[in-house]
Amino acid sequence: MESAIKTVVTTFLGSAKGKDNLDGGSFQKLVKKQLGGMMENANVSSAVKEMQQGLDENNDGKVSFQEYLTLIGYLATSLSERKTGSNADAS
Repeated sequence: MESAIKTVVTTFLGSAKGKDNLDGGSFQKLVKKQLGGMMENANVSSAVKEMQQGLDENNDGKVSFQEYLTLIGYLATSLSERKTGSNADAS
C-alpha cells in the first residue's frame, strides 16, 4: 500500500515537472502513458480534455493534485466494483 501511494504522488509530481498543477498537455500525457490500460478513451484527445474539464473544480484550466486524486479514486472504485462484481449504486 505504501508503495502504491508513493507511485501516485511521484507520477503526479513527475508529470507536473515541478509545478503544483498539470496543464492540459501534461494531463494528456499522464493519462495516455500511465492510465491507458484502465481507461477506454485514454488515446482520444477530446475525451481526455473533457475529463480534465470535469476534474477542474476551480476552473483554472489545470488539474491540481487534489483534483487528480478524484480521478484516482474514481478509477480505484471502478476497479474494485469490477473485481467484486458489486455496484455501489445498485443498493
